[in-house]
Amino acid sequence: MSNLDATRAELALLVLYLNKAEARDKICRAIQYGSKFVSNGEPGAAQNVDKTTSLARKVFRLFKFVNGLQSLISPTPLGTPLPLTLLGKSKDALIATFLFLDQFVWLGRTGIYQNKERVERIGRISLFCWLGSTVCTSLVEIGELGRLSASIKKLEEELKNSNKYENEQYRAKLKKSNDRTLALVKAGIDTVVAVGLLQLAPTKVTPRVTGALGFASSLISCYQLLPPPTKSKTL
Repeated sequence: MSNLDATRAELALLVLYLNKAEARDKICRAIQYGSKFVSNGEPGAAQNVDKTTSLARKVFRLFKFVNGLQSLISPTPLGTPLPLTLLGKSKDALIATFLFLDQFVWLGRTGIYQNKERVERIGRISLFCWLGSTVCTSLVEIGELGRLSASIKKLEEELKNSNKYENEQYRAKLKKSNDRTLALVKAGIDTVVAVGLLQLAPTKVTPRVTGALGFASSLISCYQLLPPPTKSKTL
């Protein structure tokens, strides 16, 4: 493959990635929290970027609560323990509520809905819903990682006389474990970000800390949205 063909292929993947609304939202999120880190809550250009990007992201999320409702009513995979099922459904309900209420926050910030006190109250309720969803996500990932770990150990026992890394099932389970570990890290970071946005611990989770962690979480989200690597064909 020539350099030009390789460049075309890379640009095609980039276009495919940027065509995802979710990817654009997470890139904007990185800009938003990066600006929050720079501003540290102080007035100026960085804070203006933070506020305008936050408002722009709300447009991306209009009617996105439907995704949460769809996940809420979708059946869970067979064999999932009841506690994990309940936690997963709670997460779906909380994230759907957060996204639904966030639309009213957008209406308030654009001036369409002018009851500022009520908008502020709705905004805090929506953030508490997001905080609850991140906690539920963390607990679900911990539980699923425990199940995966037991499954991997059992498979290792079966493959102890062979190279386990050559086994496709083992590699798939290992990849799933890595993906869930990354999701757990992100959920934990987002929990602290939510605490910062709600100002539940203002002396410890400052705007700069919130911005730094939000930026890191956004980069993880951008990575998670990358298309899976394609296997190169040997000629």
